[in-house]
Amino acid sequence: MAESATRFVPLRGWQRVVLPLRWWKVLVAVLVVLVAYYAVTFVQVVTTGRQHGAGPADVIVVMGAAQYDGRPSWIFANRLDHAAALWSEGVAPQIVVVGGRRGGDRFSEGEAGRTYLIANGIPDTAVVGIGEGATTYESLKAAAPVLTSDPGNKVVIVTDPYHALRAVATARQLGVNASAAATPTTYLSGGAQFRRQAAEAGVVALGRVVGFGRLSGLSR
Repeated sequence: MAESATRFVPLRGWQRVVLPLRWWKVLVAVLVVLVAYYAVTFVQVVTTGRQHGAGPADVIVVMGAAQYDGRPSWIFANRLDHAAALWSEGVAPQIVVVGGRRGGDRFSEGEAGRTYLIANGIPDTAVVGIGEGATTYESLKAAAPVLTSDPGNKVVIVTDPYHALRAVATARQLGVNASAAATPTTYLSGGAQFRRQAAEAGVVALGRVVGFGRLSGLSR
């Protein structure tokens, strides 16, 4: 009598993955924590970008942006103008402009920003240009020795709203006692602004965990 044939039916992928209930609970809990962490960071990106004024400080730092043969772009000039206004209000006695140069540039962002501020009435003795760094982290790292020369220094960072939290968080990782004074206006609005804020939230959330230095090459 012939033996009855045994039929093997291949299981689909979802049928092969059978995890104990406790592991599913762990995975769901981890996912909830990650989503909550990202959501909190996103809210911080938005709220920090709404901080336009500043209390008394020792130094105002302007994050560099594009410049064209020594002439700041609208974005860069907008930051510089806000820093000049804060300086005129007596927020801090010194302005430090940071940012290096791209390939082919004759001037660094730090140099272009310093020249712009002096041309607009800020005394040359009150402005320092630090022309190093191609990213937020690199620029702030180059400026850190100046910003931390006195351990009690309070630093106000001027940049666009979407960028404010990352700049401050990066500075703090470098030992700088920093707060934000974002520009009141920005070139982004609507959906474009939301997408940029969402991307920044991801960078900040990751940078706080692994360090902004490790992310330096991924975002400017």
